[in-house]
Amino acid sequence: MLIRNGYSVLQILLHWLVAILILAAWWLSEGMGDALDARLEAGVTGIAGNTLHVWLGGAVFALVLIRIVVRFIQGAPAQAAGPAWAKTAATVGHWLLYLLMIVVPAMGAATWYLGIDAVGEPHTRAANALMIVAGGHALVAIWHQFVQKDGTLMRMLRPSA
Repeated sequence: MLIRNGYSVLQILLHWLVAILILAAWWLSEGMGDALDARLEAGVTGIAGNTLHVWLGGAVFALVLIRIVVRFIQGAPAQAAGPAWAKTAATVGHWLLYLLMIVVPAMGAATWYLGIDAVGEPHTRAANALMIVAGGHALVAIWHQFVQKDGTLMRMLRPSA
């Protein structure tokens, strides 16, 4: 994979768009169990009756797949200097974020479109785990910026040349 000095405009836009959509989908998740029950009782299939939460989840899934392709094509900056444990934690944290950003909407789609009600509760728990991991990711970025002062956060705010 290509190593860059910073992220591209496209990578930055995708990062923040996905972050906003995930937060919005999580915020709008209340009542989805009732909406699913109503959908199943009515025998609705396909995209008919989709809620904003469902549309946002689908957008997250598509944009995360695009993010992964763009990351492989454009590369990513090298990790910040630090101890081996911190670099390992950063790598594991990023992989966990990507995994959850794919699995959570996939589970939601399986619940909503395939009517697999048993996946609904694990979807909710995985979504909450995604919010916790993403919150930790944000806190570590802020720590890097204001405590370490290593410019890590600025790489996701200002595109590289």
